[in-house]
Amino acid sequence: MITYQPLYTELETLGAGEWAKLLASQVESAFSAQAHGDLTRWQKAIDNFPEILPSSVDLLASVRVGDVNDLTDELRQRLRDELKNLHPWRKGPYCLFGIDIDTEWRSDWKWDRLKAHIAPLHKRLVLDIGCGNGYHCWRMLGAGARLVVGVDPTLLSVMQFQAIRKLHGEAPIYILPIGVEQIPAELQLFDTVFSMGVLYHRRSPIDHLLELKGSLRPGGELILETLVVEGDPQTVLLPERRYAQMRNVWFLPSCEALMAWLRRCGFKNIRLCDLSKTTVKEQRSTEWMRFNSLQDFLDPNDDRLTCEGLPAPKRAIVIANS
Repeated sequence: MITYQPLYTELETLGAGEWAKLLASQVESAFSAQAHGDLTRWQKAIDNFPEILPSSVDLLASVRVGDVNDLTDELRQRLRDELKNLHPWRKGPYCLFGIDIDTEWRSDWKWDRLKAHIAPLHKRLVLDIGCGNGYHCWRMLGAGARLVVGVDPTLLSVMQFQAIRKLHGEAPIYILPIGVEQIPAELQLFDTVFSMGVLYHRRSPIDHLLELKGSLRPGGELILETLVVEGDPQTVLLPERRYAQMRNVWFLPSCEALMAWLRRCGFKNIRLCDLSKTTVKEQRSTEWMRFNSLQDFLDPNDDRLTCEGLPAPKRAIVIANS
């Protein structure tokens, strides 16, 4: 398991020592013996990785660690088997020593949609809320960020990140096994904050936006990606039960309503930079994520609707400043 001590030291240097102390106890609690029944199995899979240094790394055009010639066929199969023990892989794709992890989501497509619109990340302090296994965090590091901190309470996602970090080697990138609500209010530390695929899972979207604003330094940049629906500034969809088979979906605003929420929370320079329908080519079942995916959640006779008869997933990327 990776050590978080370098992160705590860096936070102290940045004047966030109190948060570093709080994090130490939160992380210890998250990785306690009672945290998850599969934690020992996941850690064993990572511990069984071959000891190998990558001959090359690419975090700019993709997330690629190592080359196919860095491992023998036998060791590559061993690594592949252990990575499979961390199933399901939802965010990616990754290429690790010639092993292509074809994840459920083509997260690289989302990155391609937003990267030209955001402020350059060179030497910036970056926070990624709900980061999953950290795919976008690696892309942020590749874009030159000084420090990338991801936050996700799902322990399997954190362990997948630790697996990739072990193969990559030391780097100023960390994923914390906590929720956004555990970040101190008004921290005002980060130059850039990402929240992608999180807002619609929050029971109070306004509180979430205020949490994001509190994490940003004055003038910092928020990149917000979320499900939206068509409509005027007053349009907000609240599913009665499920949305695309997901239980934990609450508020899906129109783009106009979303930007009104941001204005109400004090954000400035708000702009919509992308609006895209999610397709079954971007989110689908694969060898590395064998459960049901988007094609199973849509109306089989009309892909404009979910299986519940609601508008099919459409996602907006909005950028704003604190």
